[in-house]
Amino acid sequence: METRVAVIGIIIEDPAAVEKLNAVLHDYGPYIIGRMGIPYRERKINIISIAIDAPQDVISALAGKIGKLKDVSAKTAYSHVVSSISE
Repeated sequence: METRVAVIGIIIEDPAAVEKLNAVLHDYGPYIIGRMGIPYRERKINIISIAIDAPQDVISALAGKIGKLKDVSAKTAYSHVVSSISE
């Protein structure tokens, strides 16, 4: 199985969506390398970046679930780093 390294940039426009986002991220915890969150109080939004190392379909599924959350926007950037791991 091959994994890729990616970064998912997330903007949350409604604080009520944070709990739902955290639940989704918890489900993908084993793949998450790190997370950085920045509350932008002046604009009343939160900005989060997630670094992930996972198979392509897992990254796509996570990004899709995040994108379906109300008042949440997400974009994914992929690295060219692909690793093979034995199952």
